[in-house]
Amino acid sequence: MSDVMFFNRRWQHSLRPAARRFSQESPRIFLDGLYGHPAKAEKAVAVQPKVLLLLLSALVVSSSLLFSCQPPTAMEEGYYAEPHRPQFHFSPKEMWMNDPNGMVYYEGEYHLFYQYYPDSTVWGPMHWGHAVSKDMVHWEHLPIALYPDSLGWIFSGSAVVDWENTSGLGQDGQPPLIAIFTHHNAPLERAGRQDFQYQSIAYSNDRGRTWAMYAGNPVVPNPGIRDFRDPKVIWHEGTQQWIMVFAAMNQVKLYGSPDLINWAHLSDFGREYGSHGGVWECPDLFPLDADDGTQKWALLLSINPGGPNGGSATQYFIGDFDGKTFTLDPAFATDVQQEKAVWLDWGRDNYAGVIWSDVPAEDGRRLFIGWMSNWDYGQAVPTHPWRSAMTLPRTLALKKTAAGYRLFSQPVKELEALRSQKSTLAENTYAGTLDLTQKIGFSPRLAEMMLEFELLEGAPAAFGVELSNSQGERYRVGYDAVENRFFSDRTQA
Repeated sequence: MSDVMFFNRRWQHSLRPAARRFSQESPRIFLDGLYGHPAKAEKAVAVQPKVLLLLLSALVVSSSLLFSCQPPTAMEEGYYAEPHRPQFHFSPKEMWMNDPNGMVYYEGEYHLFYQYYPDSTVWGPMHWGHAVSKDMVHWEHLPIALYPDSLGWIFSGSAVVDWENTSGLGQDGQPPLIAIFTHHNAPLERAGRQDFQYQSIAYSNDRGRTWAMYAGNPVVPNPGIRDFRDPKVIWHEGTQQWIMVFAAMNQVKLYGSPDLINWAHLSDFGREYGSHGGVWECPDLFPLDADDGTQKWALLLSINPGGPNGGSATQYFIGDFDGKTFTLDPAFATDVQQEKAVWLDWGRDNYAGVIWSDVPAEDGRRLFIGWMSNWDYGQAVPTHPWRSAMTLPRTLALKKTAAGYRLFSQPVKELEALRSQKSTLAENTYAGTLDLTQKIGFSPRLAEMMLEFELLEGAPAAFGVELSNSQGERYRVGYDAVENRFFSDRTQA
């Protein structure tokens, strides 16, 4: 079975004293290429999908919509029609992919670079693969952007538009795109050195179609620290400088630069906060306005292993940044001490995610995408001729909750363009098992569900959605009111 994305929202007491309603946006479930494309997957031809609502107690189902969705990519030549190929989520045409890199918006295009090994479907010497999209849904594959060179393999990093040409690398009065990444020197690592990773840059003057390495690389040499990698760069308006944040063993380092070339160390963060159950990787730092009008800064930090459900995961921190030092919000700090963490996502398949840079101010969204896999099993997923996919693009929002400021995510609105047929589940009180397979009037292979539930007091409240097939495989996602938590159960999938 392929992936299902469940975007939940906290519940609160509604105006009706006898019920609890899930507030905010409705939970949304995406059924993405659930059993492979039926015309191409030999096993999938005989596999019939089924969608059930599992209502283990009486509850009100209201405002519930189901949409049939169209695949965003044509299948005329067999591409994107392979068994297990997700239809809504970005995946490489072939070979191995992991972390998203260099995500930048420029001249109407969302650029998505990614860790890529073109010679195998398992991890190897890293390149930067490349794709562009006008809507984060329909993607065009482009040639490999960055190849390993004499300084090393091309590990993770970011990209920015150098609007004022501070680097001096632009041409003809146009701003260059600057990629900032980690060079990984494998021979130095094999020799037992600690300084085998360092930060370098490349630049493009043709909308990201071709790239040149900066002759003075590396721009941030390694002082002798193992795991010194994954730079994310932003422009800080208040101090009129570029800020680089990257992982350095069990913390992050912040550097500043006037020109993307000459960098100076500013501060460190994280040694005493968050989870350190694995290697820190792929940080991101950005401001966003909370729903109460307060501006805060979010620092994303991926970790492997050490996730809440095993393997890879992403934690985050909320605080303030003055152009030099990141300071935790006092209320948030109490939740990330003594190896505790606040997780961006409790699922096992959202890692190394960051946001797009240079999204126009009139848009204003913080647009996020992550690697939809986990290092516990990412290299063993049974797909061919490619391996790995990205999460659905999401909008991150900051909200003030009883626990303090927290990040929330929702699928980007652009995904609504995939909707075609619509089916509505009438508001009613249901109990037991409700088979939606025939009620919805279309195949659930590619679909989106928006469900709103109201739990009745006094009942052993639990509900969920079960996706199954005629081979006896099943996947369940739902809510357990006794434990006050959502669950995802793929033990039989």
